[in-house]
Parts: sequence; C-alpha cells; structure tokens
Amino acid sequence: MNSAFDHAELARLMKETAGISADPMEMESRPDATFADFGLDSLGLMAVVAEIEHGYSVPLGPDAERCKSPHEFVALVNSQLTSGV
Repeated sequence: MNSAFDHAELARLMKETAGISADPMEMESRPDATFADFGLDSLGLMAVVAEIEHGYSVPLGPDAERCKSPHEFVALVNSQLTSGV
C-alpha cells in the first residue's frame, strides 16, 4: 500500500474491521459529518487505525483516534503517510 489514502479506502476498512457500510462519496461530500453519523463508534475507529498502522507500516499516533469526522481522519492519515512519521 503506497498510494494516497482516500474515502473509498476508509469505507473499505470500516466494512472489514467494524462491519459498518458507508458510502465513500457521501463521506467525501459531507466534510462536517462525524463518524457517528455513519455508524462508527470509537472502538470501530480504533480497529481502523490499527489496520492502517499495520497495512501501511506507519504509526498514526493518538490524534487518529481523536478524529471526529472521516474528512479529518483522511487528511490526518495522508499527512502521516507523506511525512513518514
């Protein structure tokens, strides 16, 4: 996995790790919508974070689990991926 992280990848991980189906286009078009609006709770987000850290081999840090929206989360993940931190 070396491409940019996007809403489609987030939706796929939400489905695989938490069993939550979300439309990536809807997540992208609603930047102010929260994870709760899409049915993902904090435990589900932790599972997504763990999967990204494992799959991309990049630690996301505690800020990832504090993200409230998919839009904020995608931006944070891409920031971490490009910085290599």
